Amino acid sequence: MANIHNVTEFIFLGLSSNQEVQRVCFVIFLLLYTAIVLGNFLIVLTVLTSRSLGSPMYFFLSYLSFVEICYSSTIAPKLISDLLAERKAISLWGCMTQLFFIHFFGGTEIFLLTMMAYDRYVAICKPLNYTTTMNQQVCAVLVGIAWVGGFVHSFAQILLIFHLPFCGPNVIDHYFCDLLPLLKLACSDTFLTGLLIVANGGTLSVISFVVLLASYVVILLHLRTKSSDGRRKALSTCGSHITVVILFFGPCIFIYLRPSTTLPVDKMVAVFYTVITPLLNPVIYSLRNAEVKKAMKRLWVRTMKLDEK
Repeated sequence: MANIHNVTEFIFLGLSSNQEVQRVCFVIFLLLYTAIVLGNFLIVLTVLTSRSLGSPMYFFLSYLSFVEICYSSTIAPKLISDLLAERKAISLWGCMTQLFFIHFFGGTEIFLLTMMAYDRYVAICKPLNYTTTMNQQVCAVLVGIAWVGGFVHSFAQILLIFHLPFCGPNVIDHYFCDLLPLLKLACSDTFLTGLLIVANGGTLSVISFVVLLASYVVILLHLRTKSSDGRRKALSTCGSHITVVILFFGPCIFIYLRPSTTLPVDKMVAVFYTVITPLLNPVIYSLRNAEVKKAMKRLWVRTMKLDEK
């Protein structure tokens, strides 16, 4: 690798060059990241400690929240520290490591959302077979597949970037290491690499998004045969899932399903899927789900009682 890389570090331009704007962004993103970690950790803790949340849906939700913490933690801490730094640098190896884990956790989230859609399909369309189809062993295997799928996706992306020569310049017009900004810095023809990246990342996002939408369309059509109470409860649950799917996949498709070009708006779009979406997930799932809210209240009461003792 040393033979093809004269560049040993990259410099981020960040979100803004204005010092005052950077200080304001520091406070905002610090608060947002704290809320992401606390909100998603609360969901994980609530699911683990509540007997009423023992269904596969909440099993997947706890893993989704854990992945959201990991995903945002690969980007937000570096972003926050750089907002107060004059020189926003990252080593070549640090850049590759960040790139790997961004796509590892992002890919895992895509597969987890697909598993959650399958769980809702079986629960609503095949209720008599739900307990046998979605047993504990099957759920564990599906989560394992999600982790392996995320690893394979990220490993393929890293291989595409890893062989490219970086001989200068080394300035990235972004606030984290991502595929398209790095392609612009490569000292070779990246047309084929760009197509392969689209085939891997963009196609995965589109196919998963279409499968998810199709599954929820089937679910919604099936709900016509349900009672009003059953239909209302299922719609509430599926509505949360569909909201999360659109918020996550929309920006991802915009970024990764296009030729290897960067746009000025990319950084703002990236903020949405790297910070805003992980923040909204616990809000969407908790506020729209009565069982989660009740479990959180019970957890709070137990915590208060322990404090009193």
